[in-house]
Amino acid sequence: MTIQELMDRNLFTVIDAGKDTGRTISKPYCCDLLSIAMSSAPADGIWFTVMANLNTLAVAALTDTACVVLCQNTALDAHALAKAREEGITVLATELPVFDAALLAYGQLVQGEAGNA
Repeated sequence: MTIQELMDRNLFTVIDAGKDTGRTISKPYCCDLLSIAMSSAPADGIWFTVMANLNTLAVAALTDTACVVLCQNTALDAHALAKAREEGITVLATELPVFDAALLAYGQLVQGEAGNA
């Protein structure tokens, strides 16, 4: 599934679409500890977190994360949003807890893979 396909399903609110919505999402990743995410977030993953700050965006860029989903109604401040736009990072949001949001996305990814089989 691509970022655009995920956005088209309206599961999450689009904060910033980023530069590469045609990018394929590999799998969900859940982590709120940035140092752990820095060393283990998968490239092309969809990262679910409640950490909504500049450092989150830096880790997303460093790990080549496909997109970030801010959970539990967390939001980027104006400076961080401007940085996400500058860097072309796709940022989505939801009121759901991290696990529930990741499970929802996982279901969509598995469904998409089954449709491609």
